[in-house]
Amino acid sequence: MPHILQNILILFLASYATLDNQGITILNYWPVTVGLVAGLIMGDMQTAMVIAGTFQLMSLGVAGLGGASVPDYGLATIVGSFLAIRTGSGIATAVAVGLPVGLLAIQFDVIIKLANNFIAHKAQAYAHQKEFDKMRMINWLGPFFFALKNFIPMIVVVTVGPTAVKAILNIIPQWIMNGLTIAGGMLPVVGLGMLMHYMPTKKYVSYIIVGFVFAAYLKVPVFGVALLGLAAAIVIFQHGMKEANAKHAQSETMTMSDDQSQGDDYDE
Repeated sequence: MPHILQNILILFLASYATLDNQGITILNYWPVTVGLVAGLIMGDMQTAMVIAGTFQLMSLGVAGLGGASVPDYGLATIVGSFLAIRTGSGIATAVAVGLPVGLLAIQFDVIIKLANNFIAHKAQAYAHQKEFDKMRMINWLGPFFFALKNFIPMIVVVTVGPTAVKAILNIIPQWIMNGLTIAGGMLPVVGLGMLMHYMPTKKYVSYIIVGFVFAAYLKVPVFGVALLGLAAAIVIFQHGMKEANAKHAQSETMTMSDDQSQGDDYDE
């Protein structure tokens, strides 16, 4: 695919993905989904999915609840995949450039949300004045600003990034690149740690040990370990449903017994 067409499509992906995240969520804006599309566009699925998997692990346990702004790991995946594939560098470049862009997106997200607050109030004012055409027109500014949130950093990366990254890679010592690669491998552990912090880890620690043994010592692929986890989750769910049904039946029996005893009292 010609580079100019790749540039256009990657810009469209970055702009659309953030809009999709605010609406019908076809992509869900997860690193693995946008990474899949970025890999198709750039013509190197393997590199894109390795980068996407790295950022996906970083994003575990991170959620923008209550309108909070969090690092944009989807944008980081697109940026990292584009630069790593276009320049021929590895995951170290993807993490070294993509992660700061994802962190920078936090500031853009805050600015956009503040701007959209004024837009919403203006649209509400138009609605009260029954000027619905103006209300509909100004409401288009919200999605437009959200698209700009990703479009602006992405177009800088597309137009300047590859050349700048190649120049930087030529002067950076190899030991620094090795350090970045090691850091890229360690950062996903932080995401896993954050996720496990909010999960009932102590209650199900035996399952974690079993999964670790299968992955580390028996060399079972990640998908196989995931299927084992799914099987365990189904068993736990079914056991929980049986206990809940048993408690519910016991509660109904006690209620019927109480009603019956009260009826006997009335008869007396």
